[in-house]
Amino acid sequence: MNKMDDTRGRETSATRAAYLSLRDMILTGALPAGKKLKIEQLRTLLDTGASPVREALSLLTSDMLVERIDQRGFRAAEASLANFEEILSLRCALEEMALRQSIANATSEWEEGLVVAHHRMKKLTDSPTFEDAHKSFHMALLENANSPILERYCSQLYDLNIRYRYLAAGGESYQSRDISAEHDQILEAAVQRDADAACAALLSHYRLTGAYLAKRLDKLNVLTI
Repeated sequence: MNKMDDTRGRETSATRAAYLSLRDMILTGALPAGKKLKIEQLRTLLDTGASPVREALSLLTSDMLVERIDQRGFRAAEASLANFEEILSLRCALEEMALRQSIANATSEWEEGLVVAHHRMKKLTDSPTFEDAHKSFHMALLENANSPILERYCSQLYDLNIRYRYLAAGGESYQSRDISAEHDQILEAAVQRDADAACAALLSHYRLTGAYLAKRLDKLNVLTI
């Protein structure tokens, strides 16, 4: 590797690290919705250069987690009930489409991967890495759709929804649901290749969560617009 390739490699690595750190801080609310994101403050916070931070913010703009302010700066994307409801509506529509395609294309390999993802998620229920395992399970349901663009949109919408879950964190009524049983029901219908039952279980799972989050967000008054 020559010096130019080595330099580019380090720059790419720094940008990726900044992107992942900032993405996590926005999703979890460490960088609150609507907060202005100043390059100098962020480069100090992340102990990196201004260029990786700027490039990371541009990538997060594509993810709809960051907004440009009149081409002069950036802020963490604002949050609103209307935005949350649109995300939920799109998730339900697109994931139903993807799940039906996944089941139509079902193979033993897909089913085995789905069972493994479900098992891993259940094992990590009380682990800090649960969220990653949870997303892996939901994406495993859809990955057999053979539609990369559709799957990418579903992944992006999952992340946008996660931010609202963190905003609404702490309610007891959410924990009173048997989320594990809901996941079991989705899995069972999927491996039985029953598209109607699998989609009904998935959409019920999302809408129950959506109704809880909408009520919780309104009560906490944490929305920015």
